[in-house]
Amino acid sequence: MQQLNDILVTIDSYIGSANWFVYFLLGTGIFFTFYLKFPQVRFFRHAIRIVRGKYDKSTDIGDTSHFQALSTALSGTVGTGNIAGVALAIHLGGPAALFWMLMTAFLGMTTKFVEVTLSHKYREKDAKGHIAGGPMYYMKNALNLRWLAVLFAIATVLSSFGTGSLPQVNSIANAMYSSFGLDQIITGGILTVILGFIIIGGIKRIAQVSEMLVPFMAIFYFIGAISVIVYNIENLIPALASVGGDLFTGSAATGGFLGASVSFAFNRGVNRGLFSNEAGQGSAPIAHAAAKAHEPVSEGMVAILEPFIDTIIICLLTGLAVLSSGAWTTKFQNDFQNTDLFVLDAKYDETNARDKEKLSNFMKGKETIGYFSGELDISVGEITNDLTILHARSVAEEVLVSEPNGKFTGKLKVMNGKIEREGNPVTISGKSLLHSAPLTNEAFKRSPFGEYGKYIVTIGLLLFAFSTAISWSYYGDRAITYLFGAKGVMYYHIVYVIAFFLASFTDTTIIWTLSGITIALMTIPNLVGILLLHKDMKATLREYWIEFNKEHRDKKFHE
Repeated sequence: MQQLNDILVTIDSYIGSANWFVYFLLGTGIFFTFYLKFPQVRFFRHAIRIVRGKYDKSTDIGDTSHFQALSTALSGTVGTGNIAGVALAIHLGGPAALFWMLMTAFLGMTTKFVEVTLSHKYREKDAKGHIAGGPMYYMKNALNLRWLAVLFAIATVLSSFGTGSLPQVNSIANAMYSSFGLDQIITGGILTVILGFIIIGGIKRIAQVSEMLVPFMAIFYFIGAISVIVYNIENLIPALASVGGDLFTGSAATGGFLGASVSFAFNRGVNRGLFSNEAGQGSAPIAHAAAKAHEPVSEGMVAILEPFIDTIIICLLTGLAVLSSGAWTTKFQNDFQNTDLFVLDAKYDETNARDKEKLSNFMKGKETIGYFSGELDISVGEITNDLTILHARSVAEEVLVSEPNGKFTGKLKVMNGKIEREGNPVTISGKSLLHSAPLTNEAFKRSPFGEYGKYIVTIGLLLFAFSTAISWSYYGDRAITYLFGAKGVMYYHIVYVIAFFLASFTDTTIIWTLSGITIALMTIPNLVGILLLHKDMKATLREYWIEFNKEHRDKKFHE
């Protein structure tokens, strides 16, 4: 499995994690922002009126309201990325990564407007009379590129597991065990039953659940994050200054944080921004396709609000909570994960300015440091070799090697900095930086709630991640419908629910890696498609305003 994961990581390095992908994503957003004259700004207020139902008609065709479609799409995007992804981006790229997440969201508002409009325009009805839509339908009906539509649909099915189901329930189960001591199998079993009842009801039930769940979970998390920021209000201005101040210089070493380069902050910020709001990925158009509307542009305008709510509000709050709390530069006691652990071939002292600069340059890619290969000598849990261990991009302290019966004594093989644990069921622990959900956990503890702050993160993660699993079941459902017809949906639901349960108590590292690849395989054809249809988009928008203005002039005349 480790070898397969390594292969997938290598593949992802050429696709989703590559710089060209980031430039392609942002470039598409920049192009449409200027081509359509900043629709995310010009149409923002109009979008709010549409969501409120001001322009609804009784003859509109669809299965859900504008608000339900928005809630369903948001429930698919507001997930672990808003809690864990933001903390990971800051951990990897420093405060500047938060700026690039926000910039990705601003441009993503336009990208979502375009992809949802075009997908809504070319939607169809399936064999059961339900609305079926998404990028695969404009690829087939507008571009006549059936092979591209099939590729997108297959990637969507895979991503429904890799993004929407398996890692989400795994995160929930681990968080519930950590906070409440609830066994992962019990958590998985309860949520699986609930998930099954919801998705069997189809888009109407999914929309109804999302309509109730999304506002509640957003307000709940909003209050928690604001409490952290207010509690650490004296650090808010420095935190905001660091977000902009590190843009062109990279983040300097501070506390246990060893620094990050400008390019890494840019890459991680954009990458995590996409994972959070999915602008350009083509998932949200599937949810919006079911919305009741007599033309496509109004639904596209509703989608403008998604990246704003998901990233510019929720992710910004998480980011400011993490930064203002100071938790991102603090080392905490934790068990070390092999993926974050490296053994260096020499001893480095953080209190020595020259050593710290060398480590900082290493993290920024400006300098090379050798990795250790050989054997670690361990006596009563302590490593006796005179060398440094890095964990989570920080110098590990108070390192202890344990085994089930107590402190470990013996030798551990190391190859190119990586400890080979096979055959040695040891646990390596100590103090280091944290990232992802554990980092957000620690930030929320530095609030009026104290230790209870972690429960806000745990419950928020439960609601966010579970709602994501619900929405992605529908995205996979529509992709299966496109590939095999409505008859294949029931079998997909069965597999989806079973896999959801199994993932609650098994390691999903390989699923997260696969997720990165499938996200890219969805995004690339979708971006290609909307760029090819740019003239179609502009004409559709022009027709909308002509018809809208005519209709409202007539309405005023009759009044």
